[in-house]
Amino acid sequence: MMQGRWGIAFSVLLAALLVSSLLVRAAIAYAHRRGMLDQPGQRRSHRIPTPRGGGIGIVVACVAAMPVALSALPPAWPRPIVAALVLALSLVALVGWWDDHRSLGIRPRLAVQLLATALFAAALLGEERSWLWLPLLVLAGAWSINLHNFMDGIDGLLAQQAVFVGAGFGLLAWHASQPALALAAGCLAAASAGFWIYNRSPARIFMGDVGSGSIGLLVFALAAMLWRVDPGLLWPALILCSCFIADASLTLLHRFIRGRRWYTAHREHLYQWLVRRGQTHTRVTAFYLAWNVLVAAPAAFLSSVHAAMALPACLAVYTAAAATWTVTRRRCLRRDLHKVRHVAT
Repeated sequence: MMQGRWGIAFSVLLAALLVSSLLVRAAIAYAHRRGMLDQPGQRRSHRIPTPRGGGIGIVVACVAAMPVALSALPPAWPRPIVAALVLALSLVALVGWWDDHRSLGIRPRLAVQLLATALFAAALLGEERSWLWLPLLVLAGAWSINLHNFMDGIDGLLAQQAVFVGAGFGLLAWHASQPALALAAGCLAAASAGFWIYNRSPARIFMGDVGSGSIGLLVFALAAMLWRVDPGLLWPALILCSCFIADASLTLLHRFIRGRRWYTAHREHLYQWLVRRGQTHTRVTAFYLAWNVLVAAPAAFLSSVHAAMALPACLAVYTAAAATWTVTRRRCLRRDLHKVRHVAT
């Protein structure tokens, strides 16, 4: 019986990897035919026209593999939740795919995102959780979708993060005796790895809104499912996402305080500042990976093993992330100011 389950898990993960990789290759040719190319510009971090929309591979792979994962292994998840997850993912992917072809305004995009997260949150709460959680879950889901979109700006960064978070969520679910949920999280990691092959620097294709928004929805959904299993698992899940949440949240808070439109394109995230100061995309992604491996992963492990340490560990990690963001950004600004003074003299 155990060997059969391992075989199912291996087959599902391999299928997610292969489907994503093959579709990304097809998406490169499709984007060239349709003229779906991101052009270099003042608010972009790449220097040559690059195809977009490769995230469709991740979407199709997860839509195909996740329902199997959540149903084939014990404990199987209720069908309404699985169906709501697929529907929510499809809605977010559809509006992102549309936006990749023809730019959409923020209002229709946000409306679809709120609808998708509301459908999934309602199914997740069911009769076992208070419906007072619904507004918070909807807002959290919409924020996750948009923050992952904001953080998709350089080669390999978001795909790398999705692999890390998917694998981390999978380990948390396995530790909580949830093999089905662990395999579903592994599908996100495998599908993202299939895309990363073509997105690592120098990128052959970008994810596009179809991919970044969908990853944001899946990260939210998997974290919410961990919370449904055990509310205490929310803290290590948040720790695993700390570098993205801290960078996106602090950047948008800074822009809001300065009276700028938070939803317009810009290059003020920390990873963008590092690239603007001369760091390569590879080095910047390595910086975020180092945080994940050296800080987030150990802290998440500690908080999952010692429940009493979960909240303090989460607060400590986010405090450290905020301090790192502030110090690193100030150094980038000082270097920028030094260059301006040097040119002036």
